[in-house]
Amino acid sequence: MDYDLQAMTNDYLIPWGINIATAIAIFFVGKFVVGMLIKVIRGVLAKTGTDVMLIDFIASILNAVLILFVIIAALDRLGVNTTSFIAVIGAAGLAIGLSLQSSLQNFASGLMLIVFRPFNVGDTIDAGGLLGQVEKISLFSTIMTTGDNREVIMPNGQIYSGTITNNSARDTRRVDMVFGISYDSDLLKAKQILQDILAADERILDVPEPLVAVSALADSSVNFNVRPWVKTSDYWAVLYDVNEKVKLSFDANDIVIPFPQMDIHFNKTEL
Repeated sequence: MDYDLQAMTNDYLIPWGINIATAIAIFFVGKFVVGMLIKVIRGVLAKTGTDVMLIDFIASILNAVLILFVIIAALDRLGVNTTSFIAVIGAAGLAIGLSLQSSLQNFASGLMLIVFRPFNVGDTIDAGGLLGQVEKISLFSTIMTTGDNREVIMPNGQIYSGTITNNSARDTRRVDMVFGISYDSDLLKAKQILQDILAADERILDVPEPLVAVSALADSSVNFNVRPWVKTSDYWAVLYDVNEKVKLSFDANDIVIPFPQMDIHFNKTEL
């Protein structure tokens, strides 16, 4: 009986105890090493100016992967068939990836938006068929606020798969306007009025020089292209103000702005 107990202790209890203790040591030491490694990686990425959100994501992914390797190493020490375990994890990952295909597309697009930064928070962009100001960029979606103060949550895949127009990317913008006058109106007088309106507005930049030029002799009007440059923040205010001033000035100086008309002629038929 004593021999059986001693044999069981030597053959099973001591080896298993050593294996369990070693597995526990592998897990905790490995976890400590992973933590230190992640801390170093965070510091390196922060020094390179990488986005905080991207740093958090990379750190989370690396932490999960490395901890998984530590767990597999600990289980292998306990005699668990880790080959089958890895195969099960791979199959589960593939199934999850297929079921979350659209979410993964949004996720990948979110990474691209964070890495390449076609726009930043606070920029006004035209993307995914929507014009609005960016409030927040996350890994799966971007939150935008429209001009009428609606909050729109747009999937990143919809944004990144199309054309992105960043209206805030440059310090200055050109305001493109077209004004038409009738053929009977004084062309040179109308041109001078347009130039005077632009010259009187302090928000309009001198360089590049504002353009006022006849662009087309249309069917019912002579069209002027009016293209002043302004600070991006003044774009909409200048656009609205110039349109109003042009209408009032044209009216005050007998410059006619034509509108589509149709003449209908009736032929009298005798019965």
